[in-house]
Amino acid sequence: MRIAMGVEYDGAAFHGWQIQKGVDTVQASVERALSSVADHRVVVQCAGRTDAGVHGLGQVIHFDTESVRSSRNWVLGTNVNLPPDVNVNWAREVPADFHARFSAVRRSYRYVCLLYT
Repeated sequence: MRIAMGVEYDGAAFHGWQIQKGVDTVQASVERALSSVADHRVVVQCAGRTDAGVHGLGQVIHFDTESVRSSRNWVLGTNVNLPPDVNVNWAREVPADFHARFSAVRRSYRYVCLLYT
């Protein structure tokens, strides 16, 4: 079955979304937490990647699993295994052809630049 989730995170402590060798990333944290809940290795796909230090709000991800959990248990079980700066807001089963990146109908970005003098 395919599960979609909504994720948000404070990216200040991470080297971006995508897994990279030897550094903390949001994807690595999410995959570790989900793998613990699913009792098998989970690989997630996301709607879009972020760079180091960038925050995410409403980021959609999906993954495939044979593990059966309620939406509530996916959320609670994942959150208890995530660092405090990453959070899953919702989870739901989706059709097998759903893809977090390619099924998106809209994306929104907000850039905030702080100037120091």
